[in-house]
Amino acid sequence: MPYRWKKTSETEQELRLWPHNSLPPRGAMIMILSVFLFGLIPLLAVLGSVILWGLLPFLLLTVLGLWLAIQTNYRARSVFEILTLTGTRAHLVHHDPRNGQQEWTCNRYWARPEMHKRGGPVPNYVTLTGDGREVEIGAFLSEDERIALYDDLIQKLREPVAQ
Repeated sequence: MPYRWKKTSETEQELRLWPHNSLPPRGAMIMILSVFLFGLIPLLAVLGSVILWGLLPFLLLTVLGLWLAIQTNYRARSVFEILTLTGTRAHLVHHDPRNGQQEWTCNRYWARPEMHKRGGPVPNYVTLTGDGREVEIGAFLSEDERIALYDDLIQKLREPVAQ
């Protein structure tokens, strides 16, 4: 699961959420190197001729385009969320590379998770409602992960807090 609960103290818990990344940086490096090496194979036939210099820029542009696409994807996937539950407060911080940091705080007693089966940007859209606002949480998770997150949120918000 791309989220983890952590008990930071007797009265405080922290939930960290991040999007799943199926291609780690090492895998991306291997993939780019493989595309480059497999792209060189057809160029062996024209080695030593002028045609090589006509085809080589296209191979380099392909490798550059692949690298830029992967880097753009990593930048977009660097979003994460932190929900902190203390004895009386629920505090959500959403870090997004495009929109910066957004925060939401409310009384823990009034915070309640809601699942929107339909009508949200994604199926099983999970929101937290409280203090007159409704904020999304875990929209970047898969559908099954959002269902599990919703169940976890209901359980954690209902737990009695040790004072």
